[in-house]
Amino acid sequence: MRKLIEHCPGCGGHLTVSRLDCSQCNTRVEGAFKPSAFDRLSPESLAFVELFVRLKGNMKEMERELSLAYSTVRHRLDEVVRELGAAETPSEVSPTISDKASPTERKREILNRLDQGEITPAEAVQLLGGE
Repeated sequence: MRKLIEHCPGCGGHLTVSRLDCSQCNTRVEGAFKPSAFDRLSPESLAFVELFVRLKGNMKEMERELSLAYSTVRHRLDEVVRELGAAETPSEVSPTISDKASPTERKREILNRLDQGEITPAEAVQLLGGE
């Protein structure tokens, strides 16, 4: 997929799309159109998102296709989310840990999720009650 140029090659300022032309019927649309969040992605991140969508978000397939460990794929997905400008909070990223579990089971579940790459070390510390 070809990306829009988002910065002026002369001064580095942000560019705004002002005209769209149809090569088939010669229709022209003029205005001030803001690029989407996806236009801000690096080419590598955009390729990652395209693969992610094509594989319907299946992380196991992403691991196989990219020949990477789950934790690496998850880390790259987190990087894409940051590039898109989405704010992450542990409650948004991490499914809740069972409140009915004993403290030992809860700790084991958190550490297992950390080991599987489902949560970051910082999220694990927060879930374990640290700072």
